[in-house]
Amino acid sequence: MRFCQSFMSELFRHIGPHTDIPAGDIGVGAREIGFMFGQYKKLANQFNGILTGKGTTWGGSLIRPESTGYGLVYFTEEMYRAQGDTIHGKTVLVSGSGNVAQFAVENINRLGGMAVTLSDSGGFIHDPDGIDAEKLAWVMDLKSIRRGRISEYAEQFGVEYYPGQRPWGVDGADVALPCATQNEINVDNAKQLVANGIQIVAEGANMPTEPDAERLIVDSGVLFGPGKAANAGGVAVSGLEMTQNAGFTSWTREEVDAKLLGIMTSIHRTCRDTAEEFEVPNNYVVGANIAGFRKVATAMLDQGVV
Repeated sequence: MRFCQSFMSELFRHIGPHTDIPAGDIGVGAREIGFMFGQYKKLANQFNGILTGKGTTWGGSLIRPESTGYGLVYFTEEMYRAQGDTIHGKTVLVSGSGNVAQFAVENINRLGGMAVTLSDSGGFIHDPDGIDAEKLAWVMDLKSIRRGRISEYAEQFGVEYYPGQRPWGVDGADVALPCATQNEINVDNAKQLVANGIQIVAEGANMPTEPDAERLIVDSGVLFGPGKAANAGGVAVSGLEMTQNAGFTSWTREEVDAKLLGIMTSIHRTCRDTAEEFEVPNNYVVGANIAGFRKVATAMLDQGVV
């Protein structure tokens, strides 16, 4: 708490609802956001939306904790739908066991898929029977409340734990969702995924795939959802939280979830259409890069920046 308050004692001069609005990330969850938001109110004598990821009783949005993981799975589902398929019945490798991974697994279950792995910095677990709602609730308590290690899952449910390893060598999966941290898929991991017949890799974390590994996956014909598109759900619902703050209102869980689905569907369509326009169909990396560049470049030109 003291660190968060001290940090905000300087940061509050540089942020504001019409200036810059930070959000949480690795190691900064609802608890830390709360400490910082309270310090901001004390210093600025204002209650406004200068942080996202706030608690729902003091200006936060429903679905914000779930948004990155949910959005990732919605994007993956759209990738499948574009191929005339669905994530229903698919086996999914998920890395990480924090916020993004937990809610990715929850949405996989909602859409009829089956997640079989989770990990942390110590190693990964493989549960071939699937991480169902009951097991996921146990993981959420383990990670969010007890701050334990994923190895305890193996002891609790009698599955295999692989210390010091990542889940990308597990055979029989259809989808890989890296949701842990940067550079967790290297070239050797990418070769394993391709050799094992993976159909889709979509990034839940920020830059979890090394550049050479990304190129190998794309060149192998595996559908690849880059993080700038696939994990945009968190930023999207941060925007929806800001909208609710600006209007002094709050939306239901169903309303926010529907808006998130619509946003992720639109992002997918933009990436796919842009890739087709530049004659590289199904290349979501090219589609996302060009679409993002166009949006920024157009704004800069329109505003006389260049």
